[in-house]
Amino acid sequence: MPELPEVETVVRLLRPSLINRTIFGIRCQWPRHIDRPDLSEFRRRITGSIVQDVTRRGKFILISLDREETLIIHLRMSGHLAIVDKSLLVDKHSHTIFELDNNQELRFRDTRKFGRVYLVHESQEVVGKLGPEPLDPQFTVEKLQEILSGRKRTLKPFLLDQSMIAGIGNIYADEALFHARLHPERRTDSLTRNDITTLHTAIQDVLHQGIEREGASISTYIKPDGEKGDMQNAVQVFRRTGQSCYRCQSTIQRIIVGGRSTHFCANCQK
Repeated sequence: MPELPEVETVVRLLRPSLINRTIFGIRCQWPRHIDRPDLSEFRRRITGSIVQDVTRRGKFILISLDREETLIIHLRMSGHLAIVDKSLLVDKHSHTIFELDNNQELRFRDTRKFGRVYLVHESQEVVGKLGPEPLDPQFTVEKLQEILSGRKRTLKPFLLDQSMIAGIGNIYADEALFHARLHPERRTDSLTRNDITTLHTAIQDVLHQGIEREGASISTYIKPDGEKGDMQNAVQVFRRTGQSCYRCQSTIQRIIVGGRSTHFCANCQK
């Protein structure tokens, strides 16, 4: 699933081509793509809307419209967005297509059909339960300590909980824990102030690196322009099972933590 850096990359690449564009209509071959409202009302409400901004909240893409509504898209496992000329042959997996006023279309390609589309008056209706943005200036060491306070959880699942911190997924959780030298099965209530400070820095560092490298094309993720990101060439532990740790030359291990595949260095992350 695309995580914060991948979704941020998509937003940055789509924004210049979408702002001030009018949505003329929608074609949807998979009605379950539309979470709310139903397809007929969705089509009625969005037709003629003008895009004012394209932003991100956690792993959600928020497209602000002029009618005080927000078009929200979640890519989930295999979703891909691209703006193309309407004359381009439509891929069979492009289940939802937004027709624009400049002979182009915003196509939502979703092989596994897990993605979701929302049209709401209040974005909080969809993203209101998300935790703080980890790259927001208000996400300080003190804020992370506050979130951790009183919680007795395993560290890796805690980082994946979107109600705790928004946008972190499997890739960047593994990478942050490696940079912080924290074992993924460490208990959150065992973290010292120094551990929390180190973890805070590691989270922000790996997310910034992911954005700079325009995401990790490890699985299905590609950018809107069809090119791959580059973060997969910079990961330290994620999906490097059996390979040598760049830091200590020990073997990278893989275990299951909270039902999720987890990669770490047992020597660096004791």
